Amino acid sequence: MTAYERCRVLLRFADLIERHAEEIAALETWDNGKTLAQSSGAEVPMLARCMRYYAGWADKIHGLVVPADGAHHVQVLHEPVGVAGQIIPWNFPLLMFAWKVGPALACGNAVVLKTAEQTPLSALYVASLLHEAGLPDGVLNVVSGFGPTAGAALCSHMGVDKLAFTGSTGTGQIVLELAARSNLKPVTLELGGKSPFIVMDDADVDQAVELAHHAVFFNQGQCCCAGSRTFVHERVYDEFVEKSKARAQKRVVGDPFRNGVEQGPQIDEEQFKKILRYVRSGVDSGATLVAGGDRAGNRGFYIQPTVFADAKDEMKIAKEEIFGPVQTILKFSGVEEVIRRANATQYGLAAGVFTRSLDAANTLSRALRAGTVWVNCYDVFDAGIPFGGYKMSGVGREKGIYALRNYLQTKAVVTPIRDAAWL
Repeated sequence: MTAYERCRVLLRFADLIERHAEEIAALETWDNGKTLAQSSGAEVPMLARCMRYYAGWADKIHGLVVPADGAHHVQVLHEPVGVAGQIIPWNFPLLMFAWKVGPALACGNAVVLKTAEQTPLSALYVASLLHEAGLPDGVLNVVSGFGPTAGAALCSHMGVDKLAFTGSTGTGQIVLELAARSNLKPVTLELGGKSPFIVMDDADVDQAVELAHHAVFFNQGQCCCAGSRTFVHERVYDEFVEKSKARAQKRVVGDPFRNGVEQGPQIDEEQFKKILRYVRSGVDSGATLVAGGDRAGNRGFYIQPTVFADAKDEMKIAKEEIFGPVQTILKFSGVEEVIRRANATQYGLAAGVFTRSLDAANTLSRALRAGTVWVNCYDVFDAGIPFGGYKMSGVGREKGIYALRNYLQTKAVVTPIRDAAWL
């Protein structure tokens, strides 16, 4: 296809997403357990927006002409990488579909997409809409299967030219190893996190509590960039803990299809039990349980919004990715201290800073070793904003212009010039 034809297909796809928004949102909530309000009010519109963003890029991917030192014409071409293998997670199936498929198709690649075994439905549905929008057969292929079988086969396949994976750091290491053992295909990884959310002593405590609450509990806490280490300055610490406790106790847990519900069930029994093990670990290690700490109700995989105070950096709940509705609050006394402690982790996906001071915001945003730093906000995911991690939180970036680099090869073409009018 020409670049303009690819653009038109993606624009028609975005229109179809909006036309079928109710069905798509319902599928996402059935599949995942997130609230219908979140699926319909945020994620389906973000899916359409991301596709329009990359539709706009399709016919604006330009090469270069490079001046050489001799009589040569030098072109730099940007070509599709070929077949892109993509593996998406269960926590944001629609958004991860958009982040992966959008730039790959805009650049002219074919895609083999493996969905998470827990959440295959929404990706299959929207893929059918892409074909309705005019995508030729065979360009996008959705495979529903398990990681050790379908995922491993995709990573090892000699006919796959590039891999993109979003998921846990441990699985990301396996993906990288399989890619290296096969045809050394390039890999982009968006992996786990244990993101610090830093509340300075000049913060409006009420606003900071609400923002920190959202940073942890959004999507049942099943978010790779969740602000799950809440660092609070000692001058406002006690007030912050009490208000965080009250906010967690007010959070409405229940049927995600009901109006007013803020938190649905965890994805499955395995994740449910894992989160409760972390809660027990927090209690056993001496952290103060100030809210929640148990299952919510007597059926389903619902967990009470849980808040720990008096946590220490060496505790499991402050070091390891819980991926659940558990807030860990830690006390600090100064900027240098909190920078050192916030960076003392294998992860580096995201961070949050809440302060009225421009100097503090500038200092922290530059010192924190993280791919995204949100200042006085959190979880802002516009299509043009790059997203990815430092350290063991990943390799490469999703979204924005930076994602295009994942799906293009760069080729130099050098031709002699005879009797050149100019060089």
